[in-house]
Amino acid sequence: MKTIQIAIDGPASSGKSTVAKIIAKDFGYTYLDTGAMYRAATYLALQHQISPDQSSQLLELLDRYPISFGRSESGEQLVFLGDVDVSHPIRENAVTNAVSSFAAIPAIREKLVALQQEIAQQGGIVMDGRDIGTVVLPKAELKIFLVASVDERAERRYKENLSKGIETDLETLKEEIAARDYKDSHRETSPLKQAEDAIYLDTTGLSILEVVDKIKAEAQKYL
Repeated sequence: MKTIQIAIDGPASSGKSTVAKIIAKDFGYTYLDTGAMYRAATYLALQHQISPDQSSQLLELLDRYPISFGRSESGEQLVFLGDVDVSHPIRENAVTNAVSSFAAIPAIREKLVALQQEIAQQGGIVMDGRDIGTVVLPKAELKIFLVASVDERAERRYKENLSKGIETDLETLKEEIAARDYKDSHRETSPLKQAEDAIYLDTTGLSILEVVDKIKAEAQKYL
């Protein structure tokens, strides 16, 4: 059976990961959460008190504690640094607020993009992030650019944080998401932008399943 590469890009909390996971599961494809990789690198830096201008030290640490993925018994994606499960700590607010600074480091992006491309060669894949369609998988058959209003995205992140027991404030989240949008779209290396051949999809007011159905309908055109 033919398999394709599906690239889903978009700003923070636009629903990329949730949608990508469902599509990958339904198609029997590999799902790769690239954001989790940058979060893991950021978490590693914070744990070792490394600042964004100390990239060579962070690269050494990533060689010592490589990022890998696993799956829990319930099917939830697990993220490891070396043999340590960091799936939950990488979602903490300190990591969320610092990740843009570390993700903008060219040497870090280069290292993680190479790893992402290596994983993508293994067959059907759904990958989400901010530069998948433009940098990581420029030849992906299907590229989607997901967006939603800042208010809606803050509301989603607020509910997600509460469900994970992370203390959170809705107005602060709105400010942080708007600031992250600016950082992600204005960085020099791999800024967040829509690939020329990507399908623009505004998810404001849509349910997760409505978004999934729209993307699956597009994917079927290539299968």
